[in-house]
Amino acid sequence: MKRILFALLLGLSVAAQGLLAEDAPAKATKPVKAEPEAAVITFKDYGQLVLEFWPDVAPNTVENFKKLAKSGFYDGTASHRLIPGFMIQLGDPLTKDPTMESRWGTGDPGYKVKAEFNSRKHVRGVLSMARSRDPDSAGSQFFICFREASHLDGQYTAFGKLIKGDDVLGKLEAAPIQGSRPVSRISVESIKIVPVSSIK
Repeated sequence: MKRILFALLLGLSVAAQGLLAEDAPAKATKPVKAEPEAAVITFKDYGQLVLEFWPDVAPNTVENFKKLAKSGFYDGTASHRLIPGFMIQLGDPLTKDPTMESRWGTGDPGYKVKAEFNSRKHVRGVLSMARSRDPDSAGSQFFICFREASHLDGQYTAFGKLIKGDDVLGKLEAAPIQGSRPVSRISVESIKIVPVSSIK
């Protein structure tokens, strides 16, 4: 009889604990918000541009750019196209080799990135992906606007904007060109991905 009473009391105790656990308010956990990041592009002889990413409107494009930058893909590349009053284009891996100049502008990482057209405007300092006529043909090449280029809005994937180095952007725009190609090599020494909070 004692064993039966003990078992009943034990069962009631466990049940009560279960009820208390269910009644206890769950601890609210705040979602961890990712810290904004930026690309620090260091040019030989020109200085640095710092561009903050827009992952809210072009998440896949931003991740692709960051992946390539972190792997050193862009280190040693150069601008193959520069149009004052419009933009500077970069990111072709073929520009690492001067003997490949006839093919500059055709290189990519070996794959394409689906377009993420959005409502961000192409104005001075905006970072956007270069592509061919196929909307989903972007890969590694990108451009930075010198001026407003509204005809590109919604047609090219804008994914960031200059937050530091406007004077350097001005120097790049003033570089001598022949046709739409810089006369002297505008070389990218490195592209580093850093937290925006680390920018001074």
